[in-house]
Amino acid sequence: MLIAMSEMSALPASIDATLSLLQSQGYVADRALATVLFLALRMKRPLLLEGEAGTGKTEIAKTLATALGRKLIRLQCYEGLDLASAVYEWDYARQMMAIRLAEAGGGGADRERLEGEIFSQRYLMKRPLLQALEPHEGGAPILLIDELDRTDEAFEAFLLEVLADSQVTIPELGTFKAAEPPIVILTSNRTREIHDALKRRCLYHWVGYPDAPRELAILKARAPHAPAKLAKQVVAFVQAIRREELFKAPGVAETLDWATALVELDAVALDPALVSDTLGALLKYQDDIQAMQGSKVKELLDQAKAETRG
Repeated sequence: MLIAMSEMSALPASIDATLSLLQSQGYVADRALATVLFLALRMKRPLLLEGEAGTGKTEIAKTLATALGRKLIRLQCYEGLDLASAVYEWDYARQMMAIRLAEAGGGGADRERLEGEIFSQRYLMKRPLLQALEPHEGGAPILLIDELDRTDEAFEAFLLEVLADSQVTIPELGTFKAAEPPIVILTSNRTREIHDALKRRCLYHWVGYPDAPRELAILKARAPHAPAKLAKQVVAFVQAIRREELFKAPGVAETLDWATALVELDAVALDPALVSDTLGALLKYQDDIQAMQGSKVKELLDQAKAETRG
């Protein structure tokens, strides 16, 4: 069956317009990201975003949905994700109730008619992938398939039909196909490689850690209450700590968390004791925190302060 879509709201007309669209929602993107996002929207192709956790991949989909006024439908992936959680399942409790009521009503109900009724959309529980194919006010929704690398290859293979043809098949009801495909954004933290067959159907972009000027711009946009001096020192320290050998380098999300925590402590500048006491907002593994204690904190902080003075 064909699912009609309402008229789509306007998409950005250029790369610069895409940059402005993201910036209007406080997302500071570089031109490479704006370019691939613009192309994905214009070519109606899924966009696969890979990168370390905390670099803002998920936030891109959220920002785009808000900026375009589209509904955001999120499929959070995990190990063992199946069709019942991703596409649909039947409301078995209501189906059984309907069967028992039919039997109690005389027992002569036509079995074929009853089966047709209980396997109808009335008893269908729609999950994210099926919801994304439905019509939505304002245009096609943003379908965020988050952390795809957590699923297995069998689920990836199923996704090929969704990505290639914007459709899913339900054996009892047939094929559901969207007249206007959803805007699909997939993310991966690259804990495993995504299969080439799926990658071929997507445009691709690696979301890395931002350089210092862009991270400072992000911090100013997302944590505007941070004093200017503190914001510069925070960014310089985070940039320095990412060059160390850590189990997990802090992402932009951690930079924002740390800056917010420092503002809550009424900090106006960094000092070794303050950094040591608040490292738990920046680093999430004890071995990393331990490696940064003592003289190492002072060394990196001195380096950060020298950079901000320069």
